[in-house]
Amino acid sequence: MKTNLDNIAVVLHRPHYPENIGAAARVAKNMGVRRLVVVDPIDCDLTRILKMATHVAEDIVADMEIFDSLRDALAPFQYIVGTTARVGSQRRTAKSPRRIAQELVAISQNNHVALLFGPEDRGLANQELKYCHGLLTIPTANFASLNLAQAVMVVVYEVFLAGIQELAPHVPRLASSYELEGMYDHL
Repeated sequence: MKTNLDNIAVVLHRPHYPENIGAAARVAKNMGVRRLVVVDPIDCDLTRILKMATHVAEDIVADMEIFDSLRDALAPFQYIVGTTARVGSQRRTAKSPRRIAQELVAISQNNHVALLFGPEDRGLANQELKYCHGLLTIPTANFASLNLAQAVMVVVYEVFLAGIQELAPHVPRLASSYELEGMYDHL
């Protein structure tokens, strides 16, 4: 079963930099995710967005949905995954992007899924995570904070990868018993 990428959306909540919006559009396009939702952007300079999106993702930017409120932006989604680098007693257990992506293969078949990313300076607050059905954390070595577009890339890559049906490994034609015996006789 493949992930239904038509039912997956990248949702950026309060992004500060248009370049990150553009870069997120580009990586979404690279991985087959066509829907980009931007909520209450601090700066939505289209020229700067398109510079990072490049001509490759112009269509993603052209179709980008912009909302003033997170509640309105998330209203059409049946399943929402929030990203967070923080853990604590006030937060539910977060899974890895790979594990969430594997779960989304089945969920995305009949449900619209939002991959929710927070602002660059602080991430998603607890009040924003309350909308989420699942949480994910991108494992890092020493410094947990990633650039917004880098985080989007890691997550959408895992979603894409989980949906690729495993191809049977290529097995060349094997020698028959007759051919093997002929080879042994030659030795």
